Amino acid sequence: MENNTWWHAVYTKPRWEKKVAALLEAKGIEYYCPLNKVVKQWSDRKKTVLEPLFKSYVFIHVPDEKKWEVLNINGIINYVTWLGKPAKIKESEIATIRKFLKEFSSVQVVEGPLEINSRVKVKQGALMNYHGILLQISGNRASVKIESMGLQLTTLIDKKNLEIVGSETA
Repeated sequence: MENNTWWHAVYTKPRWEKKVAALLEAKGIEYYCPLNKVVKQWSDRKKTVLEPLFKSYVFIHVPDEKKWEVLNINGIINYVTWLGKPAKIKESEIATIRKFLKEFSSVQVVEGPLEINSRVKVKQGALMNYHGILLQISGNRASVKIESMGLQLTTLIDKKNLEIVGSETA
């Protein structure tokens, strides 16, 4: 791997992962769109289909001087960033994903467990993008303390609408 060439992840429009992959291939850009074999059940038949493992993500491998040209490709929204810059992904991490998908089928991506006192961010709903502290978990609902305007608000939120955030984003 050259010093100025890294793997990056790009956000795509919803359900555009395969279309973006085809557009990248047509432009000669190295990409990786991990596909998972999933058995779908219809009323009259079962069929094995290939679905993207990571919804709305495609990995690309481009030199630094060409990485901004990729944003002109239809279906790509932006880079996944870390500290304001496109996140760099190690070749070994891409290789691990490839190996895992070769060895296993029906793979699912599951986010890490929510733990009491974790800092969380609300992903959907009226409180979207608010940060808070997880107080309690009860079934599929979680009690979250959100501080705003000097007040402490506590509310119940679906666990699926929460993500753990690092303490540096408090």
